[in-house]
Amino acid sequence: MTELLQTLVLGLLLGGVYALAASGLTLIFGVMRVINIAHGAYVILGAFVTYWLWDTLGIDPLLAIVITTPVVFAVGWVTYKVAVSPIRSAPMSSTVLLTFGLALVLEGVMGEVWGNNSTAIRPSYADESFTVGGLFLPKAQVYGGLIAVVVLVALWLLLTKSWLGRAIRAAATNPASAQLVGIRVASVAALVFGIGIAAAGAAGAITGVLYPFVPGSHYQWIARLLAIVVLGGLGSLNGAVLGALMFGLAETLTATYWSPAWATAVPYAIVFAVLLIRPQGLLGTRLREDAVAA
Repeated sequence: MTELLQTLVLGLLLGGVYALAASGLTLIFGVMRVINIAHGAYVILGAFVTYWLWDTLGIDPLLAIVITTPVVFAVGWVTYKVAVSPIRSAPMSSTVLLTFGLALVLEGVMGEVWGNNSTAIRPSYADESFTVGGLFLPKAQVYGGLIAVVVLVALWLLLTKSWLGRAIRAAATNPASAQLVGIRVASVAALVFGIGIAAAGAAGAITGVLYPFVPGSHYQWIARLLAIVVLGGLGSLNGAVLGALMFGLAETLTATYWSPAWATAVPYAIVFAVLLIRPQGLLGTRLREDAVAA
């Protein structure tokens, strides 16, 4: 029973980090109908920026999120203005190809700046654990999961309790009507892209403490994040959180009770099974093809 409880707690903590990374991807799609294939690369960029702050300036990697997040936000905002905005109204296949190209460019830049060797962020508490009633919980995972929850709550408050959040929801629901009431949809889209990328950067700061990484690690991350948002329902923030928690639990339960070798495959099998029954995802809605094209 203790082992099961520990596995569930670790799975939820891991799922919280996945949810933070996936939230930005589903937010960008929900507002702009852009599937950002470069999202995983921004996660790794956040990890490398955090590594530099920790290795060069001695800043705690998890506290460095307050620096990493705005830095990656700025990179995302500039990327949108320079590359994404000109073809935003193009067919979805064009934006997929563009963001895939951006992922390759980011991979090359990170390789030039930080090299292609495996990198790890190892703060003093990386090998320490909390002991709670017989449970052994790694400090890095606990801190990372809690910080992910705090950032997710802040994002939820931004989207539900602020004027910007109302503007984002209006732009996502009906861009034409949003413009009629004075909302600058183009400016909102740029901010949403930046916020989504910033969430990826914050998640990268956490995952850099939990896992080793190289510039090419973004392929693993975009596969995982796409699976999560498709499982939860494209464009649904609540769905992304639910899908991420299921993904994290599936990974930890499989690794503990079956085999670590299957920990990657089983969550994807669950995604396939759910989509066979509910193609729009757990909390997603069906969209008309003409609405998507618009």
